[in-house]
Amino acid sequence: MTKPKKLPKPTDSEYDILNILWDHGVATVRQVHDYLSQKKPSQYTTTLKLMQIMAEKGLVERDETDRSHVYKPVVGREQVQQELAAHLMNRVFGGSARSLLLGALGAKRASKKELAELRQLIDEREKESKR
Repeated sequence: MTKPKKLPKPTDSEYDILNILWDHGVATVRQVHDYLSQKKPSQYTTTLKLMQIMAEKGLVERDETDRSHVYKPVVGREQVQQELAAHLMNRVFGGSARSLLLGALGAKRASKKELAELRQLIDEREKESKR
């Protein structure tokens, strides 16, 4: 089995677009632009250009069957999050998962439910590493 190729790191604007596509599956440029415009003013042509660049990078795929091109994400949310977390962990936290987690927990208060989920994930990872 070959190792999946490393993804280009999305910019903040590209990440905003990916979040919309992950939430909605597929969308036209107009639909993505309408969602983006709810948060901050932007130009349609800027959204179009960003999505074209993202297609060139391999982050999204464009279906040109209809007049309105439909875009869908090629990469999964979890894959991008893991790569960004690994990059951040290595660049800012000296490769330490502990420091990354402590930094995240210090930046924003976690709910009891989130903490319980984290404990469960840690327990699962610990069991996996003993195998």
